[in-house]
Amino acid sequence: MAGTPSKNRKRTSPNRQPSRGNPQKTNESRDPRRVEKATARDWIGAARLRTLPLAVTPVLIGTGAAHLVDVQFHWVIALFCLIVSVSLQIGVNYANDYSDGIRGTDDHRVGPARLTASRKAKPRTVLFVAFAFFAIAALAGLAIVIRTQQWWMLVVGAVCILAAWFYTGGKRPYGYYGLGELFVFVFFGLVATAGTTYVQALAVPQEAWLGAVAAGLLACAVLLANNLRDIDQDRAARKRTLTVLIGRRATQWLFTAFIAVAFGIAVFIALFYPIAWLTLLALLAALPAILIVWTYRLPKELLVALALTSLTSIAYGAFLCWAFIG
Repeated sequence: MAGTPSKNRKRTSPNRQPSRGNPQKTNESRDPRRVEKATARDWIGAARLRTLPLAVTPVLIGTGAAHLVDVQFHWVIALFCLIVSVSLQIGVNYANDYSDGIRGTDDHRVGPARLTASRKAKPRTVLFVAFAFFAIAALAGLAIVIRTQQWWMLVVGAVCILAAWFYTGGKRPYGYYGLGELFVFVFFGLVATAGTTYVQALAVPQEAWLGAVAAGLLACAVLLANNLRDIDQDRAARKRTLTVLIGRRATQWLFTAFIAVAFGIAVFIALFYPIAWLTLLALLAALPAILIVWTYRLPKELLVALALTSLTSIAYGAFLCWAFIG
């Protein structure tokens, strides 16, 4: 036959606009048969191990500061504080994976692929894992409250979990409105450090507050490095992080200032606790991170700056803890 009648031919569909991400569900335009299921390595990667030192630092500083008030070590309480902090950090990382994934924010990200955006795991499964870690944090926190009989801290714990979820979750996540650094400073700096000290010593000395400020600033520096890496993608996805709002140059200055102030606090503490001078050794990681932030050419280079800043944080916390205990 010469050809198929035109009425039997499939008409070419009109040009479609590229997807900008759906705030309600994941992009399902690709062939799901080509997507491999998430492996154990993928799940571990989604926990974002580079960020976990930020959860350890406030517990180290808070435990050291508690020793200044009560020379008796409360290792069980300190361990449960660590479980709370690390579980919240992992939980918020999975929650971000879920929330950013269903909004399409992670469709063109620079860093490692996320579970939800890559469709290697069902969004509901990722959400369940996030809530599982929030539950672990809640149970560990409840154990601390029972042990210390400080029942009012249940409210603090609930607020911490809500803050972790609404960072990128909900209809109006505060992380999309330039408030991420503020909440990270409050919860992974002030609340985590002072809370760790209080449940062990039932008091919060000024050394704990100074360490809390430093821990919060270093955590914010890590977030700035992360958001600087994703600035173009976040702009395209209309995710208005602080970096998107103030631009690259101001972010570079702010990153440097956060680290400088943290080490300025360490120098001040060292005037009274000489071992704290050792915190300056953490500059071996901090200075290369600053250099990368100022000279990077490719966004993926900032992954190294992020890792170095996390390493700076935990080294800083360990030396400060030693200074308080010693």
